[in-house]
Amino acid sequence: MRNSLKILRIVAVLEGISTLVLFFISMPLKYVFDSPASVRPVGMAHGLLFIAYVVMVLMVGFRDKWSWRTLFWSLLASFFPFGTFIADVKIFKPLSQDGAA
Repeated sequence: MRNSLKILRIVAVLEGISTLVLFFISMPLKYVFDSPASVRPVGMAHGLLFIAYVVMVLMVGFRDKWSWRTLFWSLLASFFPFGTFIADVKIFKPLSQDGAA
């Protein structure tokens, strides 16, 4: 079922965006401009997207019998800014094209 891989790709991009918003907008607002109000909603959204990303990687990875190496790199990507964007381009997009046609 390719729909779950498509959903994983969407969640990966959203998780990456939430990481960037948290690190580069909300955190500076909190610590530089003494405005902590933005951290709570963005942090909550980021936390939920992070969990959704990890769950989706594990679900799709085990269902499609990914190698341990692919699972490892897919999960590791979630711990770095821009990591899920790279995982989408280098791992998820090629996997989605394999099933096409």
